[in-house]
Amino acid sequence: MLENADLGKLIIRLTLGGLMLFHGIAKLLHGVGFIEGELASHGLPTFLAYGVFIGELIAPLMVILGYQTRIGALLIAFNMVVAIVLVHSQQLLSLGGSGGWSLELQGFFLFTAIAVVFLGPGRYKLKN
Repeated sequence: MLENADLGKLIIRLTLGGLMLFHGIAKLLHGVGFIEGELASHGLPTFLAYGVFIGELIAPLMVILGYQTRIGALLIAFNMVVAIVLVHSQQLLSLGGSGGWSLELQGFFLFTAIAVVFLGPGRYKLKN
């Protein structure tokens, strides 16, 4: 039977990091105005919006490259908790239009990042 846990960890890292990186690139290209608005509506300083670049650009690159992978995954998980609290808390227990959980994407990012924290990078990584 074919078994390669390290290849599986690499696939999970590339998927999590790659998909999250697209969100970071979008914010880099279009700005963080939406996030600033959400922070302001919760009485928080708007400069915190720039933290999204850590959670959606730097951390995904860390995860993809396997450099300080657990720290990068923890940063992604924290980023997702903040996103859920600020923007999606009213959807936490609701179903989407196609019958799935309204927060499937956010849940995928959050729980996959937590899994990577526990799994580590595997063998296929940058040496650190």
